[in-house]
Amino acid sequence: MKVHNVEMVISAVKPEQYPEDGLPEFALAGRSNVGKSSFINKMIGRKSMARISSKPGKTQTLNFYKIEDQLFFVDVPGYGYAKVSKTEREAWGKMIEKYITARKELRAVILIVDLRHAPTNDDVMMYDFLKYYNIPSIVIATKADKIPKGKLDKHKKVVKETLQMDKNDPLVVFSSETGHGFDQAWAEIEKRMG
Repeated sequence: MKVHNVEMVISAVKPEQYPEDGLPEFALAGRSNVGKSSFINKMIGRKSMARISSKPGKTQTLNFYKIEDQLFFVDVPGYGYAKVSKTEREAWGKMIEKYITARKELRAVILIVDLRHAPTNDDVMMYDFLKYYNIPSIVIATKADKIPKGKLDKHKKVVKETLQMDKNDPLVVFSSETGHGFDQAWAEIEKRMG
């Protein structure tokens, strides 16, 4: 998809605030410092639409980005970041859970993991949660530019095995630096828009 128009519509914390356009939505989930903002910015061809913070755990709301008046990317708070109080973490957890399990516009969750390392326990828990609720997932393994080409398959296998990935869920190897996986990521999203 060629992206010309992107608008940050709202930062929401409760369902009453969600947009009412009825457009398909794709939630982006991942650890706090896994590169969600870089992924969003690469996908929409902007340098800094999604703010990249030096302090992980910065996103504390559901941020709705309207793309080409056709779909929304919904950036959800990153998980697994220690500097956030337990109460705050529980509040985010409830907010995310409510959004993911009850939002009828949600077409898939894009789970972002770091290709350089095996998915963390938090990643596995998130993936299991999505499977439990039968929510379609697209797994994006980012930072592919940091891995020698000859080792990509080995790293992909580790991601698939650690998450015990469902055969129907795509795994896209991605790099926000080089754009590797960009077309494939958009293809998987577009497939699920209908």
